[in-house]
Amino acid sequence: MPIYALTENELVPVSATSFSAENIHERRHIQQLLKANISVLDPGLMVIAEEFGDWIDSSRRIDLLCIDTDANLVVVELKRTEDGGHMELQALRYAAMISAMTFEQLVETYARYLNPGQPDHDDALTGILQFLGWDSPNEEQFGQDTRIILASANFSRELTTTVLWLRDRNIDVRCVRLQPYRLADGRVLLDVQQLIPLPETASFQTRIGVKRQAERRERTERYDQRIEFWSALLPYAATRTPLHAGRNPTRENWIAASAGRQGFSYIYNIRQQDSQVHLWIADDIPAFQALHEQRPEIEQEVGLPMIWRQIEGQMGTLIGIQVAGGYRSNREEWPEIHSNMVDAMIRLEAAMGPRLARLR
Repeated sequence: MPIYALTENELVPVSATSFSAENIHERRHIQQLLKANISVLDPGLMVIAEEFGDWIDSSRRIDLLCIDTDANLVVVELKRTEDGGHMELQALRYAAMISAMTFEQLVETYARYLNPGQPDHDDALTGILQFLGWDSPNEEQFGQDTRIILASANFSRELTTTVLWLRDRNIDVRCVRLQPYRLADGRVLLDVQQLIPLPETASFQTRIGVKRQAERRERTERYDQRIEFWSALLPYAATRTPLHAGRNPTRENWIAASAGRQGFSYIYNIRQQDSQVHLWIADDIPAFQALHEQRPEIEQEVGLPMIWRQIEGQMGTLIGIQVAGGYRSNREEWPEIHSNMVDAMIRLEAAMGPRLARLR
């Protein structure tokens, strides 16, 4: 959106320009101005180093290394280009490398920044403690996170897509656009706007991010529990019946084996607090009805309460047995659950196998 100069009678648009057109250089001008006015990017920042490159076997350098008022390290990367290049990938490498910095190393870095010729450790320590509001160093609270601020004339769609994806995974990356404008009298203005996240939606996005992170943890935990449950059930089942031999543990809540006819499967199905073994019949209502006509005999042979399910509008049908206990039951109960599931599967196959063979 353009910027306008206000006169008595009209709004006069101010022409957007570029850093290259104004002969404004990245390191010589932009970096020096932002270093001296770092609050333009974030009011809660303190510059610790410029062109920081204390890496082992690396010549790469962070444009500006900062800390924030929460004692987090902040990597600031600058570009004067119109698309930001690949600065997000560069900044990620820097953030990973700097994340292991200790508080003592931070103080030494700041001391060299303040006075390269004669670093004063005590003076640097005092300045950092005053900024953080600490009475003494707190190594445990320092550097719990590493943030990234990308400041550029503009950002490509690929870059912003990457940043949004990273933020969705709880990595604090921000994009700040630096847009120069030229006034009619020759003066240059700089419009500094945080694009990602938008300031007015930052708190909302944070709440969404926390929710998504919790959902992701819950989903991962659920998958891990299922794999663990299957890893115990399948070897045990193989000692009693070859039906599911060769099947591998999976994060899904079901494992199937062929019933010897196309579209017919014997399936173990697990939920959080209960489980099920069943015969699944895909797209063959007449077969289900033929078996249903033998329901009294089948249930007598199985000797357990059974489920006969035909849902309106659903092509598949199900004949099964409910088993108490699931993958979120106490692990001490798993052996009994496994035994009951395998026993139910053996009974179901024994009753259904001959009848499936006789189906037309």
